[in-house]
Amino acid sequence: MTAAQRLGRDSSIVAWRNLLNLRRTPGSVIAALVQPVMFVLLLAYVFGGSLGGAEYRTFLMGGIFAQAVTFNAAFTALGLANDMDKGIVDRFRSLPMPVMAVLLGRTLSDLTMSAVTLVATSLCGLLVGWRISASPTDALLAYALILLFAFAMSWVGAAIGLMARSVEVAQSAGLIWLFPVTFISSAFVSSAFVSTHTMPGPLRTVAEWNPVSATATAVRQLFGNPPPAGIPTSDTLPVVHALPYAVLIMGAFMFLALRRFRRITLG
Repeated sequence: MTAAQRLGRDSSIVAWRNLLNLRRTPGSVIAALVQPVMFVLLLAYVFGGSLGGAEYRTFLMGGIFAQAVTFNAAFTALGLANDMDKGIVDRFRSLPMPVMAVLLGRTLSDLTMSAVTLVATSLCGLLVGWRISASPTDALLAYALILLFAFAMSWVGAAIGLMARSVEVAQSAGLIWLFPVTFISSAFVSSAFVSTHTMPGPLRTVAEWNPVSATATAVRQLFGNPPPAGIPTSDTLPVVHALPYAVLIMGAFMFLALRRFRRITLG
């Protein structure tokens, strides 16, 4: 068996173990499903009436998708920190398995949860009037891009979970960065609350070049969901920026997480 085959086998075993463990913590599954649904309903009906009605609800979904998978990074941080605290990771390290398998198994299991979250969010979007106005190929590409971004965000969560000194710190650190990253972006700033054109220069630059902005913009274009009339949007971020952002984030935080994991477990 080659090294790649061993890594794939061991990672899938760890991922399956993590998914089975969700039976003991159904609250985390409920939270992952309820949170994006709550944002869909709140933003669609609280802001929808003044920002374009049905057109706005359709446009909104790209931002919801990007936000939902970004928030799931907190579950990766918490889950990995919990395994470290309970000694589960030490047991894994005593087995003849690649070091990468523990982290890859965690991120793959959380990617599965992100896929489930996308299904629930899509169904809720259909109920509030969201529709895909593009070809099936473009729609599949949109979902693939969201899942790739979700996988990248899971590695951000993994790095945070390994750097935290306790489960409590991981829970706080895993959430505290999510709100500014998602809300200071064109996923919501220019489409829900205020226009980026009214923001100070540096903050506007952050919002327009935010990876969440790139993903939300790309998903909207692939789904064929143009903005309603009267809602200003930025043309700074073309669709082609979303894929490099996801790959860059994944590569950088995969390196940081693996380096931290080796330092913790191997000394």
